[in-house]
Amino acid sequence: MNTFEYALMLETLSNHGVIAFPTETVMGLGVFYDDENAYHYLNFIKGRPEDKPYTMMLGDVNNIQEYAFIDEVADKLIKAFMPGPVTLLLKAKNNVPAYVTHSTGIIGVRVPNFDIAREVLTVAVKPLLVPSANKSGQKPALTSKEVEEIFGEEVGYVVEGESAKLQPSTIIDLTKSPYIIIREGPITKEMIEEVLK
Repeated sequence: MNTFEYALMLETLSNHGVIAFPTETVMGLGVFYDDENAYHYLNFIKGRPEDKPYTMMLGDVNNIQEYAFIDEVADKLIKAFMPGPVTLLLKAKNNVPAYVTHSTGIIGVRVPNFDIAREVLTVAVKPLLVPSANKSGQKPALTSKEVEEIFGEEVGYVVEGESAKLQPSTIIDLTKSPYIIIREGPITKEMIEEVLK
């Protein structure tokens, strides 16, 4: 993206809008994590139940500790697998709004290993809440063109390109002891056990 496009993307986010961008799995939608108006608008355009939380996506592994508590187990997994296809459920810090965690105090954190997504997240500076780009119950968009067909004017800015269509991320709940693998993806149970043994 060039500087002009950066400006348009940031303008959309700053005005409580939704952006779309390619990730390594599907196209993602994004809003600033601390923008409640944008959060409710995102739920509205997706037709998504208010009780389903969104993943917080960051551009830099080093920023996770600003928003979530990292213990020894989390630290080992972050060093081994991030950036990469893993989402860690962690205890959120006080700067993460209650509506984001659905008052559970738990946040799913992810740092993608995909250049376009990392660029978007780095330019945004603040973390984004990122679900897949689809209407609830429908197939996710895989290209920027599909996003425009599904959402039209509802999405304020679409980063051109296509997703890498890779397997969805592994989800590990580190708020439980012992941890629970909620969804096994590219990072397997054996790989996790090897890092933590």
